Amino acid sequence: MNAAKANALTAAIAELPRVQLASIRPTPLEPLPRLIDHLDSPALFIKRDDLTGLAFGGNKTRMFEFALADALAKGADTIVAGAAVQSNYCRQLAAACAKLDLELHLILRPVRAIDRTESQGNNLLQHLLGAQITVLAESDKCGQQDALQAKVEELSAQGKNAYWPRREDTIDLDAIAYAEAGVEIARQCQEQGINPSYLYLSALDTTQAGLALGLAYIESPIQVRGFCPIANVENRHEDMAAIANQAACRLGLDVAMSAADFDNDDSFVGEGYGIPTPVGLDALRTLARKEGILLDPVYTSKALAGLFAHVRDGRLDGEAIFLHTGGNPALFAYAQEVLAD
Repeated sequence: MNAAKANALTAAIAELPRVQLASIRPTPLEPLPRLIDHLDSPALFIKRDDLTGLAFGGNKTRMFEFALADALAKGADTIVAGAAVQSNYCRQLAAACAKLDLELHLILRPVRAIDRTESQGNNLLQHLLGAQITVLAESDKCGQQDALQAKVEELSAQGKNAYWPRREDTIDLDAIAYAEAGVEIARQCQEQGINPSYLYLSALDTTQAGLALGLAYIESPIQVRGFCPIANVENRHEDMAAIANQAACRLGLDVAMSAADFDNDDSFVGEGYGIPTPVGLDALRTLARKEGILLDPVYTSKALAGLFAHVRDGRLDGEAIFLHTGGNPALFAYAQEVLAD
């Protein structure tokens, strides 16, 4: 790690508007000794971003410190967002909006039939936290975008100042949160005297974009290996590079990322987004029973299954960190699948 560049990146991020949402920072970086013995693998560590502290924690909490600061700076009183019914993003957003006294409207798409009839897991918490929720009849992403735009227009007509996060001009704020996390990880490794070669995580866009940017800028040797939760997402490597470069521009960093800088594997998705896989559930149970750490059934568990596969086939040729991005409340929405072993 280049300490001067790490300090420069930290200073650049400190210039951005920010609200305090995470209750734990830095999050712990812990060894996994029993898992190492079980897998007969190189040294493994876990970065506990499930412990950020906002409504059961997770990686989105870091992001909302910047995104919602931007919303408040623009005078927003209402937030509009959408994802799947069991969205970790929306659950943490609901908590953040409650904390900041922002009205929240969620337009959610169902992934499973049960999503239309039961409020469990993340969706239970979104209701509890006061979000105004609409569940669409179908899992139609294009229709969801139209519904979100219509909701923004409806609220604006009512005189509200509605803010829709993760738009083209602000999506890099999410990545900046994880550029900062990359520096945090590198500093923890230095403090603990460990030298990981790889960082594994479940990621589609901003989390991996930010980590890759931050680690590249500070000249860390850690390689990021992401596992996509959605199959057949075209141009995701190019999109991550574009997000990273947009973040670099906002921060004034002299660095450029390309699609070749991103390792992102979608071969562990299984049947589809939001649907558990046998290997993912096996990884989830293994970590629970070896280390007492809980993963979620559709994101982090699939990424850990990918790490396990790399151990088995020899692709893990050095020490590694697994980034736990949170999502544990979803366990309660997938109880039947989780216990079916």
